[in-house]
Amino acid sequence: MVDLNTISPKNGRNYYIALGLEGSANKLGIGIVKHPIKSQLSSGDNSHQCDAQILSNIRDTYITPPGEGFLPRDTARHHRNWCVRLIKKALKEAGFNDPSNDIDVICFTKGPGMGAPLHSVAIIARTCSLLWDIPLVGVNHCIGHIEMGREITKAENPVVLYVSGGNTQVIAYSENRYRIFGETLDVAIGNCLDRFARTLKIPNHPSPGYNIEQLALKCQNKDKLIELPYTVKGMDLSMSGILAYIDSLAKDLFRGNKQNKLLFDKKTGKQKVTIEDLCYSLQENLFAMLIEITERAMAHVNSSTVLIVGGVGCNVRLQEMMAVMCHDRANGKVFATDDRFCIDNGAMIAQAGLLQFRMGDIVKDLKETIVTQKFRTDEVFVSWREK
Repeated sequence: MVDLNTISPKNGRNYYIALGLEGSANKLGIGIVKHPIKSQLSSGDNSHQCDAQILSNIRDTYITPPGEGFLPRDTARHHRNWCVRLIKKALKEAGFNDPSNDIDVICFTKGPGMGAPLHSVAIIARTCSLLWDIPLVGVNHCIGHIEMGREITKAENPVVLYVSGGNTQVIAYSENRYRIFGETLDVAIGNCLDRFARTLKIPNHPSPGYNIEQLALKCQNKDKLIELPYTVKGMDLSMSGILAYIDSLAKDLFRGNKQNKLLFDKKTGKQKVTIEDLCYSLQENLFAMLIEITERAMAHVNSSTVLIVGGVGCNVRLQEMMAVMCHDRANGKVFATDDRFCIDNGAMIAQAGLLQFRMGDIVKDLKETIVTQKFRTDEVFVSWREK
């Protein structure tokens, strides 16, 4: 039996307040989440029905010029420069003037992610904890995505497709762990799309993946997919070969290499393929691979529902393709959120951290707040759910 009401809120209130800090990559997110005390959370597996209220969910993104990625040191500098301002703005938006009395717990991303940005945000979290005398909770980034998705969509026990810039995993819950059934063997899907966007030198605002999605929508030859490598290995997949191949096609297109008969007509030399065609074919190919391994996981655990989380989960085409597969499998259903909660944000860290806090899982020594770039999803003991 899981009792999420074992820890009493501060000052005898009938609700909990958590401040969440996310900064594992180029997005700095500050979120404040409120959980009311509910009698049904004293037993059963109801952690997806906390009636969470998002009091604030502010985000600022470190944007680099077209054709460039973001370096850890520059991203960390961005987070240090903006963190205090965003915390002040979030507190004001939530209507809090005295954090030491208003906030029950401070939650921060412990990993996985880029070392320098993670470290910068952890320092801010420790400072606020000591300054306001508030307990700390370190949160796994992926668990934050999953618990935010479950709370927003009310999906009880779905197969989870976690797709982001640094991670690509198919996950299902079993015995107090989110078990990884399949994952990328090399680059994550978000990183694959971002790197192709760099080759195309398209803007990084609002995000490279979104801009590729918009180019794919303009494709005029959707009935003629460009043949790309399709690399599924059991429950896992590989995307580095696909990226290398489509990168070479894009470069030949830019150079006007008419020796490439896939891109140019053999007789007339006329261009047959556009950048939009490349973007569309890349998306279709990658998403088909994701759906294949997700369907295998669904069959393994006998599930008919999928929850898509992570930044790439915003992609409407991915959601459409997944919905078709789920409908064909016993009228299944896809759960997804919009960019407020799919893309890295502070509210998701507050949500997952508050669940941990309510089960008594807090930092007892600052040594426990050391961040780690490698922090697998299945390493976390999920105490707030039943077996």
